Amino acid sequence: MNNRHKVFVSYHHANDQYYRNLFENLFTNIYDIMVAKSVQIGEIDSTLKTETIRQKIRDEYLRDSTVTVVLIGSQTWQRKHVDWEISSSIRDTQLNARSGLLGIFLPSHPDYNKEKYNPNIIPPRLYDNAKCEFANLYDWNTNPNTVQSWIHEAFERRNKINPDNSYPLFVNNRTGNQWQ
Repeated sequence: MNNRHKVFVSYHHANDQYYRNLFENLFTNIYDIMVAKSVQIGEIDSTLKTETIRQKIRDEYLRDSTVTVVLIGSQTWQRKHVDWEISSSIRDTQLNARSGLLGIFLPSHPDYNKEKYNPNIIPPRLYDNAKCEFANLYDWNTNPNTVQSWIHEAFERRNKINPDNSYPLFVNNRTGNQWQ
């Protein structure tokens, strides 16, 4: 399968940098199944206005990506930037075509490798899109053929199923044990 896509990786920077680095190294450098894109720590000035940050994410980082992969760690659901990245990636605008979407439970997530997951401890917008079958959720895997097929399936679904972008955008990072 030679379906190489430009993949935006969304993740919780403080908690899950290790897995993001491993994911990008494996699938960009070693196996060469994707072109990785993501916002690195410090690349966007956090003192900018919210709408400016959202626009930078959309226009500078997501612009030519075709699939967004959300690495789901234990606190990823709390992060406003993850919410904004998901929201921007599933919008079909004049400048940016809609991306496919998928989520990968990391070994650090309480529901990793379980038959069922608690929807209240994954990003709510990702959950809404799993419910409407725009996005699929998987457990961490390092097999390049498996991950490549997940990415390609998300790419194929992006224009066949309408995403759900109705959840209100986060204003701040969340706290607590779950979002609902």
